[in-house]
Parts: sequence; structure tokens; C-alpha cells
Amino acid sequence: MAVKIGLALGGGGARGLAHIGVLRVLEQEKIPLYQITGCSIGAIIGGLYAYFSNIEKTERFIRDLLASEAVKNLNLETFSSAEHRKPTVHLNAYLNTIKRYFSIFKTLGKTSIYEEELVKDIFSLFPHERIENLPIHFGCIATDLISGREIVLNEGDLRRAIMASSSIPGVFPPVKTDDQLLIDGAATDSIPVQIVRGQGAQYVFAVDVTKCLEDVDALDNGLDIIYRAEDIVGYHLTQERLAGADLIIRPKVRHFSWAAVDRIDEIIKAGEAAAKDALLKIKRIINST
Repeated sequence: MAVKIGLALGGGGARGLAHIGVLRVLEQEKIPLYQITGCSIGAIIGGLYAYFSNIEKTERFIRDLLASEAVKNLNLETFSSAEHRKPTVHLNAYLNTIKRYFSIFKTLGKTSIYEEELVKDIFSLFPHERIENLPIHFGCIATDLISGREIVLNEGDLRRAIMASSSIPGVFPPVKTDDQLLIDGAATDSIPVQIVRGQGAQYVFAVDVTKCLEDVDALDNGLDIIYRAEDIVGYHLTQERLAGADLIIRPKVRHFSWAAVDRIDEIIKAGEAAAKDALLKIKRIINST
């Protein structure tokens, strides 16, 4: 009887592009995957891989998506951290900070920074397939704003499920159903270890791409304090969720901004390196049954 390995792919924006590198190594080593459950970017990468069952096709889709006009219109560089830029572009970093705060204040009059039509344009590029028909068992996590509950999306339209799971609150509009208002699953479960276990996996491998919780400089405005408080809550929730994993793979991407899609090559390589470092433990776990 084949070992049932489940993969929990965490959220983290552009840092989650490391999932591509992890999946590439698992595919090359012929590590069988029974179940993939993802949150946010983990839902995007995991859902595409469950659909294609091929990492080259998955990566090509992501690269084409990032190069599309729809994604370019997001102007993600506005939200990318200045820490990755050269000193010669400090002025641009300053201007982007102004744009970023302006974008945030736009949400006072509507539900999100980006319009629903723009977001629909982006996700129209995703496969229109039922989750139940995918060759690999797949699910993703969303959060219902109305009830406050964690929602597991493991049936129905793949495109809509991924859109809901990756709907960053305040940035992308919530996804409406008859009785739910769904946003990014990271609000309740940034790395769905227990969900993967509940879907029948014998062993759960988690990929953690959350950012570091380091000491910060003086917090001198309300928005910075709000963000810092959210970071602290998210960090401790993630550590609690990870406690149930049989193996945790941590690509060295924590220093990247959630919007640093321009660093895709480095981030994917970090995922590959982390997965290769974990291979001995992976094979030991599989061979122990």
C-alpha cells in the first residue's frame, strides 16, 4: 500500500514562489503526493500543480501570469519593501511609500484597493476545472468574514476556490457566495497542517514561507502598530499550526517582501535548496512505514 503523503503549502505572497522549487525536488525524487492543501499563494501553486501534475507546466503558468498585463496593472512594486533596492533608488522607494499609504486610504470608501474587474481578469487565466476531477487530491483554505470560520474548499470550481483563498483582505475584494464572504485563508490558518491530516494523509510535510518576527525600530504611527500587531498574531498562530507537521521545510525567503515577484528566480532556488536539505528526512519518514 502506497504511503499517503500530504503537503501543506503556506501563505506568504511572493515568498510562496519557493513552493515551486520544493515541488520540483519532490517530483524529481519521485516522492508521491496524495494530498495538497494550500493557503493563499500556497493555494495558487498547489492548485496549479494538482491540475497539471507537472512542475514545469506549473512554473510556466506562473511566469506567464506574472508577465501578463493584468498582473502588471497591480503595480506590485509599490508594495515591495525598500530593503531589496539599491541605494540609488531611495527616491523611488520614498514615492512608493506615499503611493502605498494612498492605496490604503482608498479602502475607506470601498472594500479593497483593487477593483473586482481587475482581479477577475487575473483569475480568468486560471484553469476552469472541478477540484474533484484533479489527478491529485487538493483543497485550499479561505476565511468567512461573516461567521469568522475557517472554510475548507475541496470541491467545486478550482478557479473560484483559489481566488477566495488568495483574496488578501483590503487588497483584493472578498469572494461572495450565497451565505459567505470569503477572504485569504491566512486569517485563520496560514499553514493548513491539520486540514491535510484530516484529508487522510499519513504524513504531513509543511512548507513555511512566513516572514520573520524580528525586533523592529520605533513604531511611530498607527498603521505601523496595526501591522505589527497583526504580524505578531500571525506568527504565533503559524507556530501553533506547524506543531502537528511530521516535517517542516523552511526555504530561506523570510527576508523577502510579500510583493517581491521580481525575485522569482532567487525564491524558487531557495525552495529547491530547502527541499534538497530535507530529502534525507523525507526518505527516512517514507521508509519507516
